[in-house]
Amino acid sequence: MVTSRLLWSALSISTAVALSACNQSPTETTDAQVDGAATDTPTKTIRIATEGAYPPFNFTNSDGSLGGYDIEVAQALCDQMQAKCDIVAQDWDGIIPGLLAKKYDAVVAGMSITPERQEKVDFTEPYFANTMVWLAPKDGGFDPKNVANVKLGGQRSTTPGAYLQDNYEGKNGVTVQLYDNYDNAYLDLKSDRSNAVLAEKVSAVAWLKDNPEGFGIVGDEIDNDDNIAIAVRKGDALKEDFNKALAEIRQNGTLAKIEQANFGQ
Repeated sequence: MVTSRLLWSALSISTAVALSACNQSPTETTDAQVDGAATDTPTKTIRIATEGAYPPFNFTNSDGSLGGYDIEVAQALCDQMQAKCDIVAQDWDGIIPGLLAKKYDAVVAGMSITPERQEKVDFTEPYFANTMVWLAPKDGGFDPKNVANVKLGGQRSTTPGAYLQDNYEGKNGVTVQLYDNYDNAYLDLKSDRSNAVLAEKVSAVAWLKDNPEGFGIVGDEIDNDDNIAIAVRKGDALKEDFNKALAEIRQNGTLAKIEQANFGQ
């Protein structure tokens, strides 16, 4: 099973579908309604959800504003499409149900393409490719080539979390501990309540910048074909609008600049 942040409850999905009929479709206004400008040119407002708790992809600043790679990519796409972005935070477990219930039009939240998700939503072309790494103490106590009798941490409903469950849970004395977010997984690692955390490389690198003492990336990167894309409702024409804008910001260098600014790559 591949990709970042992977599962949601069937009950939540069913409820979201039932609620979708009660919600309004994406809004469109005219420029005359926006900032008082006098023009007949239509301006579309695209409602976008992100998690706001997955740095460096997305996070919530101390003033409550949202920041990170996903936010900057979403804004660049909206600018390219000459649309207004309305970006809101949504808990991860409810982010796809909220999309199906038409609370917003798209999800830009470090979400990987998976077969399970593709049954419920459509994805654009990828805007980032991930790899996974082991984050562990530098004392050599954890060996990725000999994983036995250890406690492993990860985030629930993610590619690494699914990878841990599929490959290690209940085997060779291994205990897998999954958390609501990576912050809690890293906290238990730092408090010696787990031996290692499996995470997306960019997340691990971001954490190490603030916690350089005693911890590091152990072993080789794991390339599990983890491609991150924008999720929209099935059959929504917005998918092709995003794809066109994505191709344009990739060609004009904007996407590369955003990657460099957020990931140093």
